Amino acid sequence: MILCDPSAERAVLAGMCSYGENAYLDIADIVQESSFTIDSNGIIFKCLKTLFEREQKSIPDIASIYSVAQELNLDNILNKKDEAQHLRAIMDFPVSESNVRKFAAKIRKLEIARLLRKQLEETQDKILDVTGNEPISSIIGIAEDSIFNFTSLLSDSDNSPEQIGGDIDDYLSSLVENKVDQVGIPTGFPIYDQAIGGGLRRGTVNVIGARPKTGKTLLSDNFGKNIAALGIPVLNMDTEMNREDHINRLLAMSSEVEINTIETGKFSDSPEKNNKVLRAAEQLKNLKLYHKSIAGKPFEDQLAIMRRWLVKEVGLNDDGTAKDCVIFYDYLKLMDSVGISQDLKEYQVLGFMMTSLHNFAVRYKVPIMAFIQLNRDGITKESTDSASGSDRIIWLCSNFTIFKRKSDEEIAEDGTAHGNRKLVPLISRHGGGLDDNDYINCHMKGWCAKITEGKTRLEILHNVQNDDEGFIVENDSNNDQEIPFD
Repeated sequence: MILCDPSAERAVLAGMCSYGENAYLDIADIVQESSFTIDSNGIIFKCLKTLFEREQKSIPDIASIYSVAQELNLDNILNKKDEAQHLRAIMDFPVSESNVRKFAAKIRKLEIARLLRKQLEETQDKILDVTGNEPISSIIGIAEDSIFNFTSLLSDSDNSPEQIGGDIDDYLSSLVENKVDQVGIPTGFPIYDQAIGGGLRRGTVNVIGARPKTGKTLLSDNFGKNIAALGIPVLNMDTEMNREDHINRLLAMSSEVEINTIETGKFSDSPEKNNKVLRAAEQLKNLKLYHKSIAGKPFEDQLAIMRRWLVKEVGLNDDGTAKDCVIFYDYLKLMDSVGISQDLKEYQVLGFMMTSLHNFAVRYKVPIMAFIQLNRDGITKESTDSASGSDRIIWLCSNFTIFKRKSDEEIAEDGTAHGNRKLVPLISRHGGGLDDNDYINCHMKGWCAKITEGKTRLEILHNVQNDDEGFIVENDSNNDQEIPFD
């Protein structure tokens, strides 16, 4: 038989017989009955497991093993002459207690290899069902799913519970020796980063909701450019726009030349604008900004695209997690009506999509920023009720923020210099958020696709109050004309 090691199996059983319950508890999280390739070894393991878990017997003997085998209706096998000799040989087999777990890990790895081989054989059968009408990505995804979705079995770590404060000294020393400005990846909006808990943390899904045509895609581009400027790869999974649209916006954002002037090529008529656009183009060449249009693609294919990008462009660490990067998903919605029926509603499908994104983020320790549409409640309300689709979106996200236009009253109260948009962090698992009735002022210059973060509403109010006591009044001039872009 291939992919087996009878000697390692015998060593594990011998360790359980020699060192009793302590040896069993040391390997219980690694092996199970199916880990043994020799039937009698699996039976002996089952008997020993029953002894330790039910009777809590410290050191087993042959009589107790036979007694349990009889209760489990397995004595007819162990009573055979060859099997009886095999059990006695195991009882006499010399093995060091410190090596028992190593042998257990070995037979577990061999079990995983056997399971993977079986998985790949099943994958071959799936490939034979290909008709030729499927997209190439779907065909490739058949093989990728077999490998990447199987990695949950590839864990060499100890799965037993750990005392929370057991290695607290080492943890604190690591923090001191590896100081960082903030825990997560900065978005370029420091107040927002602080509100959600220190930027975009690994293994989290960060959600921003907005009404249509508010500028959520512009916000995504601004975040992405800021992050890529730090040398961190960024992937934009785009459900609506094409690559050229983003190029025009990014060039306008960096050069502050009107988008329309860039799109029409008229920037070349002005030496000043031409130089600005060319400099912006050189900057864009050096940014690790990636774009993929996923309009109409099944969600499984979208996950495969993200997975391939991590492996090919970002790189994985030794533990299978991704190196520093950020994925933007703009935006979470159904691509078609496939999967929606009387049994599976739209909100359920969106919930499954959010669950898959969350699992992907956790599996590869990558931060994902997902955008969603707000329902009509989002026009007047600023609460989680305005999130369209599924409660699961709110349940599984690390933080939820609303991005919306400021009302005329808010602009008048804050002053026109403080912007025309606002970010309202509502919930945050890791950050403190903002006080009630507070928000982050943002200024969107739609004509050049640029959004900048300003002060919070309460900061502005505090400055106004201080001004009454003799402080300098802030300048409310330079109000930029807004052109609506999403």
